[in-house]
Amino acid sequence: MRYPWIDDYLLSLRGVTRDVQPEWNWVRYHIGGKMFAAVCRDDANQPVYVTLKLEPTEGEFWRGQYPDIIPGYYMNKLHWNSVKADGAVPKDVVKALLDRARRLVLRSLPKAKQREALGLTVCGTDCAACPLHGARCAGCNETCGKVFHAPAGKPCPIYACCAGRHRFATCADCGELPCAVWQATRDPSLTDEQFRASIERRVSALQSAAGG
Repeated sequence: MRYPWIDDYLLSLRGVTRDVQPEWNWVRYHIGGKMFAAVCRDDANQPVYVTLKLEPTEGEFWRGQYPDIIPGYYMNKLHWNSVKADGAVPKDVVKALLDRARRLVLRSLPKAKQREALGLTVCGTDCAACPLHGARCAGCNETCGKVFHAPAGKPCPIYACCAGRHRFATCADCGELPCAVWQATRDPSLTDEQFRASIERRVSALQSAAGG
């Protein structure tokens, strides 16, 4: 197989899970419980195809560019495409197509499910990594933004803007990231330097999660 890096790469992406479908001998990759790619193996466990989901017009385009990309093997041929595991499609193209497949399936999920799949809040915070999660705070996604530091009975201003006003999955969908609401919503215990670092960290998490 020309693409032995696929398993490590996909499992390095936020929210991606893997299982094996014994009947077909496929290694499947999911986001939010939905498959976006699979490595299809033969009876000797050797990879034969890398199958992934694309928009129909996009799949048609890439099949026209490379003879080693064919309509989905044992899949809906309108939405799925298979890359020959021993073919000549460049690594960067296969990687880009896997990223597109993950993003396509992720964005097909309800907005709340997208945040759940990524394990991030609208502002890119990983609640599971916070020492207050499960103790003082139930979590942003679980409380629809009504976290302990938000105004009483109201969601955090960032959540209210992103999920409430604009109906975005996360702030990564906004062209003004980070916006004035972010700048006005801060932990008063943080220094200016710490606050800037927090913003940079959360923006990076959101952009990485959204783009793969």
